[in-house]
Amino acid sequence: MLLRLAVFSAGVAVAAMVLPGLATSYLERPQPEEKSKPMQTSPAAYAGGRGVSLKPSAGGHFFGSFTVNGRKENGLVDTGASVVAINLSTARRLGISTGSLSFRARVNTANGTVKAAHVVLDRVEIGTISVKQVDAMVLPDTSLSGMLIGMSFLNKLSSYRVEGGSLHLNR
Repeated sequence: MLLRLAVFSAGVAVAAMVLPGLATSYLERPQPEEKSKPMQTSPAAYAGGRGVSLKPSAGGHFFGSFTVNGRKENGLVDTGASVVAINLSTARRLGISTGSLSFRARVNTANGTVKAAHVVLDRVEIGTISVKQVDAMVLPDTSLSGMLIGMSFLNKLSSYRVEGGSLHLNR
């Protein structure tokens, strides 16, 4: 199971290569044209229930304001990531006890192989969506700047799709 969780798809490798700059630009600071407006998350009604709709950033990426274990954090939705990926600093902000983490898993990224630690997030929320027991990997800060919301979260939804230019998440 740990080996399976440690294997990230090509999307994570690409994201890990560009995320230090991307996360600095998008996760920590709003883009110039986005400074006056909040993160683009809004509840949306669907035939199958309530969901969340994310509008793309100026660069075409889907970012959202997530609540992880009761704490707010911006994240990039990445369907190419096998699991939620969090850097060490973000893990600390989310209340994860990083001193007891075991960085035994080896993860291949575009920046090379890094050691990562498997954790299970009690709850990941965005808007009206709440998902319990989400697998995640904690990576060194030098490998990832922020948080990627990967398939370990998305697979627990009833659906996700891009339609009309927005990413629609439904639980």
